[in-house]
Amino acid sequence: MKKSYLWVSAAILAGNGLSAQEQQKDSIPLQELQEVVVSDSKFELKRENSGKTVIKITANELERNQGRTVAEIINTKSGVEIAGSRGRDGDVLGVFARGGRGKQVLVLIDGVRVSNPSSFSPEYDLRLLSPSTIASIEIIKGAASTLYGTNAATAVINITTKKSVKKPIAGNFQTSVGTSQTAEDQNYNLGSFANSVSINGTLDKFSYAVDFANRYRSGLSASVTPENEEDIFSHFSTNARLGYQFSKDLEVSVYGNQTKYSNEYDASSVDAPNLGKSNQKRVGVSSSFGYGKGSIQLNAAYTEYETNSKDTFGESTTEGDNIVLDLYNKYVFDDQWHTILGVNYSKDETVFSDEAEFTIFDPYANVVYVSDFGLNLNVGGRLNTHSEYGNHFVYNVNPSYVFSTPEGYVKLLGSYATSYITPNLTQLFGAFGGNPDLEPEENRTLEGGIEYAINKKFRVSALYFDRNEKNTIGFDQNFMSINLSDEINANGVEVEASWQAFDALTLDANYTFTERKGDNAIRIPKHKANLNLGYQLCETTNITLNYAYTGERFDTDFSTFTDVALESFSLVNLYIGHELIDHKLSLFLSADNLLNEDYTEIIGFTTRGRNFRIGMNLNL
Repeated sequence: MKKSYLWVSAAILAGNGLSAQEQQKDSIPLQELQEVVVSDSKFELKRENSGKTVIKITANELERNQGRTVAEIINTKSGVEIAGSRGRDGDVLGVFARGGRGKQVLVLIDGVRVSNPSSFSPEYDLRLLSPSTIASIEIIKGAASTLYGTNAATAVINITTKKSVKKPIAGNFQTSVGTSQTAEDQNYNLGSFANSVSINGTLDKFSYAVDFANRYRSGLSASVTPENEEDIFSHFSTNARLGYQFSKDLEVSVYGNQTKYSNEYDASSVDAPNLGKSNQKRVGVSSSFGYGKGSIQLNAAYTEYETNSKDTFGESTTEGDNIVLDLYNKYVFDDQWHTILGVNYSKDETVFSDEAEFTIFDPYANVVYVSDFGLNLNVGGRLNTHSEYGNHFVYNVNPSYVFSTPEGYVKLLGSYATSYITPNLTQLFGAFGGNPDLEPEENRTLEGGIEYAINKKFRVSALYFDRNEKNTIGFDQNFMSINLSDEINANGVEVEASWQAFDALTLDANYTFTERKGDNAIRIPKHKANLNLGYQLCETTNITLNYAYTGERFDTDFSTFTDVALESFSLVNLYIGHELIDHKLSLFLSADNLLNEDYTEIIGFTTRGRNFRIGMNLNL
């Protein structure tokens, strides 16, 4: 399709948007500075009472990022680098938080840990996520194994899915279309499509929700080759949730999900007819029973994973399943002591030459003290009980102190916490290098910082972290999995600022410095910065301009098996949203890599050049 068709389509949408009458009475705030955070305590606490600098991605921010993947959205936050998020949709993603690896980042969906037990790596595949089903995301950085168990060493990504509205029936439909092109080949062919539809509501005590989403990307080759033969990625997701409010104190909901994707890919610098397929099926239950100043919470899910790969080396299929259960009691004493007493159980299973499995049974406790004179204290411990290696204890101590000012507050915070990463089934029992005598990896994180807020309009924070890894799982000269004797140290600084200059203008910025010692720190930039400017042009139109800087970092060139320094690069993105009908119909136009910068993210693999996307969001 010639580029003129895209520009005509964009002009029609823009023309309709500019000619529409302004029907919205109150403009939507671009940024909510007075946040309530949950992830660092499992209680809803005001941000000033939290001992962490928790990042919250709200529904408004997700709406202003329509068409982008979850990985792209998270990659704009401090302390996090997701390699592969700027390439072809379908590329394998590497999540690096605070100088760590993907196995040190835990992903939760509605309070339940998700990970594929048959995978070589224990990290969750973010390609399975669909942004249209998500209500909000909280990111807590640092060691959090006390509350969340294994893998919560450098960050926890806590995803909350959308719930039912209170009226009998409501519907939503989103669709978008865009280009898929490199910086060198600006052909403006439409190769990116995304759609989602949902129906939900509440009938007396009964609630329901059903949604479907898909996305399709073509036009780009996974690897950089002269032929640039396109590799297609397609993704489908279906969710259903049913809930019943038995009384004002008891609510139970059950849900099911199936997500699958098909991904064509290449070996580095070689076009090859490789195809990978992934299928995730998940059922779960969530319930809450309230009593006085307490409540009992249950989150549990059973998930099946199937991955099929067909490439130049042959065809292979892996299957695995796990069950995860988190049961805990919340109670508040004297409106100051917020207590958690819980137990977490999980069982991972897969098949190599024989069936392999392990179980984890972890009792844990956590207490948050919120004083009336400024002191806040978050302390807790967890006894990890593993069927293979026995017991391992982790703990956290997280004090903070708030000095109230006439117009806001100053918060001093510190933390000392330990965490662990359980060896996965492949490392324990895999056909190649399995070692059942492995011990868990151990992390220790020390951090301290300051946060200053004024009038709910301005907030700035600066934090220093120092993290130590030991018992890291690697390989010996015979490629057997072992606990390495060498330790790894990572430290750095994270600076964040949010400013609502006036009602229509907001500014968000962050900067991260990260230094990792002990290995070659592959794909971890030492310097990274993001600047986000939001402007409410009128009551119905908003504009968001984003600048992202990624500094120099190293990557391995597997053609020579040497580490190569990759040049820094900067990307500029633009988003324009317009509401045609008040709370009913909105349109958007986005431009990614607006300046069409040509850069390398991962050696041998394609990155996206300037691309445009147009779409609509309809509420019924």
